[in-house]
Amino acid sequence: MRFDMNLLSGQERYKILASSIVPRPIAWITSLSADGIRNAAPFSFFNMMGNSPPTVAIGLMPQAGQLKDTAANILATGEFVINLVDEPNAQAMNLTCIDAPSDVDEIDLAGLSVAPSDTIAPPRISTAPVSMECRMLTSIATGPLQTIIVGEVTMVHIRDDFVLDAGRCYIDTTRLGLIARMHGSGGYLRSGDYFQIDRPVWKDYDGKNRKSS
Repeated sequence: MRFDMNLLSGQERYKILASSIVPRPIAWITSLSADGIRNAAPFSFFNMMGNSPPTVAIGLMPQAGQLKDTAANILATGEFVINLVDEPNAQAMNLTCIDAPSDVDEIDLAGLSVAPSDTIAPPRISTAPVSMECRMLTSIATGPLQTIIVGEVTMVHIRDDFVLDAGRCYIDTTRLGLIARMHGSGGYLRSGDYFQIDRPVWKDYDGKNRKSS
């Protein structure tokens, strides 16, 4: 079956992409408006894009024909925190999806505990297993009120119980218990089903290949 994206509506294109590109990590973003109003909201169009500088990208889509508060805040201040989501925080994260008026503080609404960031103004969610302080590098308008934010990570907070060896930057990734976004309006995935495939090395692969030929 082929789907010509030029012939589909925006909602139909969303269904095709969001149902196929899974699982997706969740960026639970905390930000501040220019007037200092706090905001928290989750986004699953998100990933790491590089390490020099440490770079992340987030796709922000409009809501009810206008910029979401998170997008407006980042574009106005250039600062935000990406908090990663584990299962104990799932319900609170989901509550911050609510279509609240822009003057509502979702951090208070969801009863979240926050801590000051070290390098930027927006606070981080203290119960999150990982929080990344970010400054916007650039923004790319990809459609009417649809924006990609590219940010540089300036500070990372990881809860002590998930750090195996700080000197070697070894993190107990599987114990983070992060959840991921799936398809549908409320589909999520636990990260417990793990397997490993070692990356091949050409000199070993080529040697075996030559011997068998």
